[in-house]
Amino acid sequence: MLAAAVMWASSGTASKALFMSGVTPFQLVQIRVTLAALFLALALGVFARRLLKIRMADFAYFCFLGGVLLASVQVSYLYTISKMPVAAAILLQYTAPLIVALYSICFWGERLTLVKVGAVALSLLGCYLVVGGYSLELLKMNRVGTLAGLVSAVLFAAYSLLGERGMHRYPPWTVVFYAFAFAAVTWNVFQEPFHFLRAGYSPEQWGYMLYIALVGTLLPFGLFFEGVNRIRSTRATITSTAEPISAGVIAFLFLGEALEPLQILGGALVIAAIVLLQLQQERSDLAPEAIRTEKGSSLVS
Repeated sequence: MLAAAVMWASSGTASKALFMSGVTPFQLVQIRVTLAALFLALALGVFARRLLKIRMADFAYFCFLGGVLLASVQVSYLYTISKMPVAAAILLQYTAPLIVALYSICFWGERLTLVKVGAVALSLLGCYLVVGGYSLELLKMNRVGTLAGLVSAVLFAAYSLLGERGMHRYPPWTVVFYAFAFAAVTWNVFQEPFHFLRAGYSPEQWGYMLYIALVGTLLPFGLFFEGVNRIRSTRATITSTAEPISAGVIAFLFLGEALEPLQILGGALVIAAIVLLQLQQERSDLAPEAIRTEKGSSLVS
């Protein structure tokens, strides 16, 4: 899980390096989803062809999940990185679990607790600090990036909720592949198909692009699934909060990006909010098991 978080974080820094070299977020999103889909299609075709099978009745579901939601998540995320420090951009997207929690409370009748209220309050305060709300000059500079980051978080929350439904019917790699495949179709329709093959990118730029597609996309997904299989998904989510921390360190070392002290404090508050929320979810998941165990013990006695 920690390795996956570091890989995701490093891909953000690699993306920023490409933006500084003249590549646009719209060009990079086409390259990222297309290469990721092609590499994954090759891997599954050789090693796990059964994972490529889906029911025709689910075609519209995957079309919306990948062609609309994932395609939008990817471009809004990359656009945010192009407009603000990498760590701040990733922290904004990390509000997605809190958006999911609010959605569950408003529409699924999930109980509102003091922990959830506290987590949302911490997250809001943290985001305010991360985007530089305490400084009018910094906030003005980050206005477009902030809006893009919040949109990305909402879209990622929607993608997570809808993607979870798909994983009740299909293995995770099937859902991931078709999400990327349909996202690739979208971005090769909105832009000239496979334009990047004729764009004359330098070897260094191609190196960054391949790194983002493989090390920044496919490998972390595999490691994340392996982590979830070995530990509770709650702990896996908490461990993944190492991503924004790693992103800040990597971006500072390779790009010279640095967050102000209050932005760092805001990041710590966002991470604390996520940890609080996930720990409560774990306790909620364990409660029914404890009740069943207690009932079983009383029956035996």
